[in-house]
Amino acid sequence: MNSVTTLYYVHDPMCSWCWAFRPSLNALLAELPEQIDVIRLLGGLAVDSDEPMPDATKAYVQRNWQAIEQRVPETKFNYDFWEYCQPRRSTYPACRAVIAARAQGKEFDKKMTLAIQQAYYLQARNPSDVSVLTELAIEVGLDKDKFNAGLLSAETDEILQKEINLSRQLGLNSFPGLLLDTGDKQIRIDPEYLNADIMLKKMLPCF
Repeated sequence: MNSVTTLYYVHDPMCSWCWAFRPSLNALLAELPEQIDVIRLLGGLAVDSDEPMPDATKAYVQRNWQAIEQRVPETKFNYDFWEYCQPRRSTYPACRAVIAARAQGKEFDKKMTLAIQQAYYLQARNPSDVSVLTELAIEVGLDKDKFNAGLLSAETDEILQKEINLSRQLGLNSFPGLLLDTGDKQIRIDPEYLNADIMLKKMLPCF
């Protein structure tokens, strides 16, 4: 197998379908050969905004949640979010939070992503708010001051923009997105929400 084989995973911590995909993704990653280099990229679903989410967008997102519950029945959502939070169409802060967390240790990439997902989808907390992101950073064991400095730094934003640009260059414009790069060719892997084996079988000839 080519030692430079890379699996790119493009996501956003506030992408509902990425939340639904998490169990299948974990199952896939558990079966991959250790030589596969997995690179997680933040795709940036929605730019910074302080504007309240329009009613039409609220309805659209809630319909997405309902569609996910039908297609991936194990996925849970807490609809109290829409009653008790002030939604904004702004996911870049959550993306930067993952980058700021990653700076304190590679393992915090996944930990912060999961914390944001659980806060948003299960706990009716708003990860578009810096205050919530700071709370989550403390909960996952990050240094609060380092995290806050990183969250607001120009360097973190530059990293986010680079990851967004790379995602687009790879043709991964929707989330979740998977692409296997063997060095000789690039293979787009369609996300399978209920059966990780389908994805694995598509990848096996490349190993």
